[in-house]
Amino acid sequence: MFTGGCHCGRVRFRVEATLERVTECNCSVCSKKGFLHLIVPRERFELLAGADELSTYRFNTGVAQHLFCRHCGIHSFYVPRSDPDKIDVNVRCLDGVDLSAVRPLPFDGRHWDESMAARPPWR
Repeated sequence: MFTGGCHCGRVRFRVEATLERVTECNCSVCSKKGFLHLIVPRERFELLAGADELSTYRFNTGVAQHLFCRHCGIHSFYVPRSDPDKIDVNVRCLDGVDLSAVRPLPFDGRHWDESMAARPPWR
């Protein structure tokens, strides 16, 4: 069980997961945000605080809901296009995680359709 949240602390969540299938995507938005993906079923994610503090950014197909704190701008989790029935947590926003011990699996998001046709590393 991990807790985490945004920079200013208004958005807080809890997630039940392991860090074995963390993924790093090279698409334009993930690269710029530095997002480290941890996709979990919704029942393993609980938003503890800050639902009213979140804003949403959508682009391209509009399926992904890129949620971010409207105060500090941090993207601590979102609804991914690849799995819109799940939540994608940013591992960088988890409390107490030693990022040097995390070994992200690569995902070629620049070629999203082809990469999704192959078996994505988080599945």
